[in-house]
Amino acid sequence: MLKQSLHHTFQRYRTLQTDRIFALPVLILMPHSSCNCKCLMCDIWKDNKNLKQLSEADVEALLTSLRKFGTKQVVMSGGEALLHSKFFQLCDILQKNSIKITLLSTGLSLQKNAEQILKYIDEIIISLDGNQPVHDQIRAVPNAYKKLKEGVQYLKSLKPHYRITARTVIHKLNFKHWASIVDSAKEIGLDQISFLPADVSSEAFNRQTAWNEPRQLEILPGKDELEEFKKSIENLVRYYTSDFESGFIAESPEKIQKIYAHYAASHSLSSFPQKKCNAPWVSAVIEADGAVKPCFFHKTLGNIKEDSFESILNSEKAIHFRKNLNVATDHTCLKCVCYLNLPPYASLQ
Repeated sequence: MLKQSLHHTFQRYRTLQTDRIFALPVLILMPHSSCNCKCLMCDIWKDNKNLKQLSEADVEALLTSLRKFGTKQVVMSGGEALLHSKFFQLCDILQKNSIKITLLSTGLSLQKNAEQILKYIDEIIISLDGNQPVHDQIRAVPNAYKKLKEGVQYLKSLKPHYRITARTVIHKLNFKHWASIVDSAKEIGLDQISFLPADVSSEAFNRQTAWNEPRQLEILPGKDELEEFKKSIENLVRYYTSDFESGFIAESPEKIQKIYAHYAASHSLSSFPQKKCNAPWVSAVIEADGAVKPCFFHKTLGNIKEDSFESILNSEKAIHFRKNLNVATDHTCLKCVCYLNLPPYASLQ
């Protein structure tokens, strides 16, 4: 195992140095294009009638590349991956190849799938938008909070130390309830909660075109709300010190401040916060139609239904993209809300 670990670390260094993928620690799969929520800050659900999904054969075909790249973790994203009728068969294929699986979920169907989740999924990250009324309003689904809470607590009753965390997109509709979101995460029984700003500028998440300004302003905190936004952060830092110190709130106070800075920059009041990200060198996204992207926000490199995953990632087009990508100046990267920086020596085990 030590020899394999050192080899994988070396391959990750080679990738960063050459812009050719020799190792890929993380793969994000979107096995199913539909969603069971109608979130106000997302357009995925608007295309539910045009279902796209990955097949067992698609995932089987990835294995040769994943073994070669030493992939350690697959993140099941969406939409809602649990809507896939053969979702756990896809998980079984990956699990038999010693790949750990993380599920990103709305949480609505956790209880119904609890036994299989515990069998195949190593950890869950659920989306939490607020306390019960705020969460239900943003999700636009009756009893969404209740179903999420019941699902989490049922899983915990079966396996108390099973890791379930939450991710909250903070925006115009919930920033005033920031403290109550942390309280709700505790009430539900979650192990941790993290925060990030809303993406309002890209074509990700099934947007046919980037949102126009009126649509952006439905989610973007207004310029006249920024002072109140800053006070929400100050109150969080002041009254939830122990939750920062314990890691229940995943980010440091300094990183939380960057959410304010992101929104201030969206109103041209400052520059967007500097970020370190090597996502295109350590991960990739495969969407439900087979499209391969270097991350959620950059353009498609190819399609696994037409070529092998390895060939796509190491095509002339893909290598050229990585070689010429400057995260510090690229327009898409500057406005990115969800970035990854995984050093070659970092372990996912």
